[in-house]
Amino acid sequence: MKKRILVFASGDKIGGGSGFQEMVERSRTEPAILDAEIVAVVCNYEHGGVWERAHQLEVPFIYFPGPYTAEGYQKIFEESRADYVMCSGWKKQVFGLKENLTINIHPGPLPRFGGKGMYGRNVHEAVIKAYRRGEIKQSAVCIHFVNPEYDKGAGIVQIPVTIRHNDSAETLSARILKVEHNYQSLILNEIVNGRIFLDKSGNVLFENKELSRFAFINE
Repeated sequence: MKKRILVFASGDKIGGGSGFQEMVERSRTEPAILDAEIVAVVCNYEHGGVWERAHQLEVPFIYFPGPYTAEGYQKIFEESRADYVMCSGWKKQVFGLKENLTINIHPGPLPRFGGKGMYGRNVHEAVIKAYRRGEIKQSAVCIHFVNPEYDKGAGIVQIPVTIRHNDSAETLSARILKVEHNYQSLILNEIVNGRIFLDKSGNVLFENKELSRFAFINE
């Protein structure tokens, strides 16, 4: 029986949710790239871009205006009967969900470019400034498990992304987004099918040694 994934995606009043859409579409290919079922998408905008994508894809939409407490998250998770949670552009802090079942994707190198307020354009602008100062040579897409500390859950993979000499936050963002779309479903598929997992000691283990090349420590 396929594992059930609940997606959290903030988006905004007019856009967002592209990662959610990619996961749904990749779960419907034959054979499935993401061999799982997206059971619903949760958003803090009632009729925004994520709602529009959910409507077009015929995926149940859950409006979640808060409060963003452990009880609130747990209620949605339990009622959805999901096995895993994927945060894809979710800007709120997550509480009360099991770390080994909750995953986030981040558009920059962790832990340096993480923390409250570090999402979307804010991340890319900070990365470009650090690159111009000669402090870093590349950006990255990070996928990690989620614990109560913002962007501090156990690291899964950090996929490097080249920064070009003439990049702006906008051009880097567009390239990062392509990498996110390519790796999010791939890594999530490994997790929900038990080939990447968090053990009881907090270590991330890989069956696929090729993917383990991209493992990182998020501390």
